Amino acid sequence: MFRTPAASADRWVVVDVETSGLKAHRDRVLSVAAITLDDDGRVGQELSTLIDPGCDPGPVHIHGLTRERLRGAPRFDEAAPHLMTLLAGRTMVAHNASFDHGFLHREHLRAKVTMPTEHRLCTLALSRRLQPDLENHTLSTLARRWKIRQSRAHDAYDDARVLAQIFTHSARLARSLDLPLPVVACTERISVYPDSIPRTPCPWRNPGPLDPTVGLVQGMRVVISGDTRVPRLRLAEQLTAAGLDVMNSVSRYTSVVVCSDPSSDSVKVRRAREHGLQVVSEQRILNLVRTIRPGAPKAERTPVVVVPAKPTPVVGPWANRRVLVMGGTHGEAVVMRSRLVQLGARPAVNLHASVSAVLILDGGDGDPRMPRVVERGLTVLAADDVDRALNLDVPAAAPLTPRKAETTDAPQLSRGAVIDLEASTTAFTIDASWNASGPTLPVDVVAFLLTRDEVVSEDEDFVFYNAPATSDGAVALTVDGDREQGVRLDLALVPDDIERIVVAAAVDGENTFGDVGAVSLSVAGPERSIATAVLDAATTERTLLLTEVYRRGTGWRLRAIGQGYDDGLGALAVRYGVEVDD
Repeated sequence: MFRTPAASADRWVVVDVETSGLKAHRDRVLSVAAITLDDDGRVGQELSTLIDPGCDPGPVHIHGLTRERLRGAPRFDEAAPHLMTLLAGRTMVAHNASFDHGFLHREHLRAKVTMPTEHRLCTLALSRRLQPDLENHTLSTLARRWKIRQSRAHDAYDDARVLAQIFTHSARLARSLDLPLPVVACTERISVYPDSIPRTPCPWRNPGPLDPTVGLVQGMRVVISGDTRVPRLRLAEQLTAAGLDVMNSVSRYTSVVVCSDPSSDSVKVRRAREHGLQVVSEQRILNLVRTIRPGAPKAERTPVVVVPAKPTPVVGPWANRRVLVMGGTHGEAVVMRSRLVQLGARPAVNLHASVSAVLILDGGDGDPRMPRVVERGLTVLAADDVDRALNLDVPAAAPLTPRKAETTDAPQLSRGAVIDLEASTTAFTIDASWNASGPTLPVDVVAFLLTRDEVVSEDEDFVFYNAPATSDGAVALTVDGDREQGVRLDLALVPDDIERIVVAAAVDGENTFGDVGAVSLSVAGPERSIATAVLDAATTERTLLLTEVYRRGTGWRLRAIGQGYDDGLGALAVRYGVEVDD
C-alpha cells in the first residue's frame, strides 16, 4: 500500500519493521510501514508493504509472515524508492529506533542506495524522559496509557499507526513540560564484529597456552585470523565440537591463534606475538584436533539460597513523592537529594510527568522551567521545609502528605546499596538519563563483562558505541536518546567465566560529570521496575561507574556504584584489560 495525498509540511515519519531476526548484518526486513506526520499529528503519506527477503523468515510465531505470505512480494530494492520518498528530509520516529534504523540502513546498503535519514527519535527514550506512571514502556503499555486501540501486534502497519498516535500525545506532553524531544543524529557506528563467531559455553577449564610438545587440550581458547579454506563459522563449529573455546579476539587468556598467512600483520597476529602465543595454520589446527587431550571440567558453582524479600514499601513523611531540585551549587543539590531520599521521596533530574513538587535552592526561581512549575500547580519547597520534615517529632511541619504507591514503585538504591535479583529475573535493562534541559553533552554508556580477575576475557567483552553487542546477545546497548542511554542484559546468555558486568558512562572531550549533573538510573524487567537510583556525587570525573551485576553462587546481585575517575574512556577500558590500539 502506498498513498500520497497533496504535499504537506510533515516533519516526522513514523516507521516500523518486522524482521527475520535480531541482527541487522545477518537478518532481513520482512515488512515495513511508514507514516508521515506534521507537528499536530495529521497524517500525510503512508507506505505499507511486505518484503520478500529471499531467505527463511525466522520467528513466524511472532510476526506471522510465512514464506507463502511473502512469496510474490517486492524485494527491498524494489520498495526502496517509495520508502526513500517518505524518509527524505524528515526525522524518523520508531520504538527502539536504533533497531529499525539499523535494519533499514543495512537493507539500503544491500540495495546499493543511500538511506536519506539524517535524524531519528526513539519513542522508548521519549517515554523514559517523560516518566509517566507506568509499569514499563512497551508499545502495548503506552497504547493503553493513551487509550489507543491496538488491533494486530507485530503487524508493521498497525504498529506504525499506533506509534504515530503515541508519538503525537507524547510530543504534546513534552511541549507542556518544556522537555526537548530526544532527536539524535544518524551517525553510523557499525559494529566492529559484524561476522563474529557466536560464543558457545565450554565445559572445560582453560589449560593455558598451547605447548607444541603436548598438543591441544580441551578448554584451550582459539582465535581465528584471516581467510580460511573451510568457511570460518563452520571451522569454528568443528573446533567447538572438539572441546575448544573459540573466541573473537586475542587476550591474555588466548591459547593459540589460527592464521594460514605467514606474512600476516593483522591485529590478532600482532597481539599473539606480543603475548608469546603460537600461531598455527588452519591445516595444523585440524591435524592437532585429531589427537586432542581430555580437559578438566569446570568446577560447579555452589548454590546459594537466596530468598529475595518483597519490595519494602517506601516509608517517610514524603513517601513516593517525585521531587525535582532546582538551583543551588552542585554540592548543595547533592545534599538535598540525599535528604529527600531519607524522607522517602524520589529525586528527579527532569521536570517529567510524575514530578509533584519542586525544591527551590538559591537561584532556582530563575530556572527557565519555573513557569511550567507554576502552570502545573506543583508544590514549591524550600530547604527549610526539608529540614523541618526530617525532624520526625513534628510531622505536621511537612508540607507534603504521603502519596499512594505508584505503579513504578521499586527500591530506591543509595550509592553502594545492593539487591538480590530473583531467579526468574534474567532479562532486564539498565537505563541512565540526565538533565534534558541542559546542554547536550557527548555522554556514552558502556559495559564491561569481567572475569574473576576483574578484566575482560576478550575485547568483545567491552560493549560500546562501536561494538554495541556481544556476539551471543548477552549484553547490548539499547535506548537511543540524546540524554538517555541504556544496556540490555540477558543473564541466561552470559558465559560461565564472566563473574561481573559493570555498566559505566563516559563524557567525551573536556567535559566532566559535574557538567552533566545527576544521573538517574532505572533497572527494569519486561513487566515491572526492579530498582532506581540517582548518582550525583561526581564533579571533575570524566568516567563514572553506574552499576554492576555480579554472581553470588548460582544467583546474581545488583549494586549501585556512583564511583568516578578523572581519566577518559580509553583509560577505563585499559584498566579493565581491553587492549586499546594507539
